[in-house]
Amino acid sequence: MVSRSAKVLHTLTLENFSKSALFNFQSLLRVILLMICTCTYVRAVAPRLIDRNKEGILGLFFMSARIGERLSPYVAIACVAMAVTMLAQ
Repeated sequence: MVSRSAKVLHTLTLENFSKSALFNFQSLLRVILLMICTCTYVRAVAPRLIDRNKEGILGLFFMSARIGERLSPYVAIACVAMAVTMLAQ
């Protein structure tokens, strides 16, 4: 017989996995879009924070800032589309 605490732990674990951005495509896109917007803003305010790490894992922030700068109209459209879909839910 399974104890009550084991059932609760199993339920909590399944809830955490189902709410993760890695397993929900729309949430993953939202996280990526917010990262692009945040990195672009940080680079505009304090360029040294982003520009000093151009390679490696931290280079993702540099690449996100570049995407935000170069594709800003498309990023803005994606932000508006994300806001509309969030309000529609």
